Amino acid sequence: MGVQLKRRGSRWRIQDSLAELGELAVSARAQVIGSTFQRIEKPTNIYVGKGKLEALNELAQAGRFDTLICDDELTPTQQHNLENALGDVKVIDRTALILDVFASRAQTKEGRLQVELAQHEYLLPRLAGQWSHLERLGGGIGTRGPGETQIETDRRLVRDRIQRLKRSLEDVRRHRRLHRARRNANQMPVVSLVGYTNAGKSTLLNTLTRADVRVEDRLFSTLDPITRRIMLPSGTRALVSDTVGFIHKLPPTVVAAFRATLEEIEESTVILQVVDVSHRNAKEHVRVVEDILKEMRLVDIPRILVLNKVDLLPDDADPVEIAEEISSGYPGPYVLMSATTGLGGLGLLNTVDETLANIANRVQASTV
Repeated sequence: MGVQLKRRGSRWRIQDSLAELGELAVSARAQVIGSTFQRIEKPTNIYVGKGKLEALNELAQAGRFDTLICDDELTPTQQHNLENALGDVKVIDRTALILDVFASRAQTKEGRLQVELAQHEYLLPRLAGQWSHLERLGGGIGTRGPGETQIETDRRLVRDRIQRLKRSLEDVRRHRRLHRARRNANQMPVVSLVGYTNAGKSTLLNTLTRADVRVEDRLFSTLDPITRRIMLPSGTRALVSDTVGFIHKLPPTVVAAFRATLEEIEESTVILQVVDVSHRNAKEHVRVVEDILKEMRLVDIPRILVLNKVDLLPDDADPVEIAEEISSGYPGPYVLMSATTGLGGLGLLNTVDETLANIANRVQASTV
């Protein structure tokens, strides 16, 4: 379920956002039986208006669904009110769903630490709702003592765990910094793959480096960074690094928790921004990634737009015309290719070569 504010312009159609939410739900092994949305003037403390809530309650009472997934991050009050209104129906929001998918994907110790940190930071402001049943007793007896004591105990335990996780991730960051320092000493350029989830970054890594990275046609199939060596046509050696995919409405807690991983992008010499050229929202996917790169202050790193999955375009489509539309206003060159078939791969490597040569020339000119 989603809402669209009438007075707030959005580059996304609510139907597309809900379709993506459905894909996330399927990735979490849910069975999607339907979707709905409401256009409202302003957010409410129940997320939707009374009419929509009554319609949902009728479906819930009829046993049509047992879980409601909302397309935005709910406030603790909104979640509490929705759960009270819908009885036995479980209510989760987009953030909780993304974290659940992340938890099922994380393979390395670092990945699991990052997911757990994001989960705990998401949970902390919502702990009070776990003890809301004590408030129904009325009066001061039974509410001032055990309830508040237990809430504070839970909060303290979660805060302690958050601090331990942050210390562990700081150790990971320190190790990465040492590794990057050794890498920089060898003066080997780093090419980072970034992009919207399921754009084909892992397939591209396999194509460019002949790696054997696991590839699946699903959202967030890769969470842990993977780096491989590559030889460019000019004979230059470089490192290619695959990173976690981005998504529309990516929760700030996730970006913060994955800071150690995303710092790899900061050390990039060149960024390959991969986009699924066959997706109807390809241009919006580019903008989402651009916005996140701006938030991370990484827009000054040279970027190449890799318009992947050209093999999935309709036969009557003009790839160049589509590419010109998607890349309009982009601060770097674009390359059309198919990571699956290898079409355009050599062109991409040559473009990377030219970009690295231009960077080297600018550095040399600035030191003269």
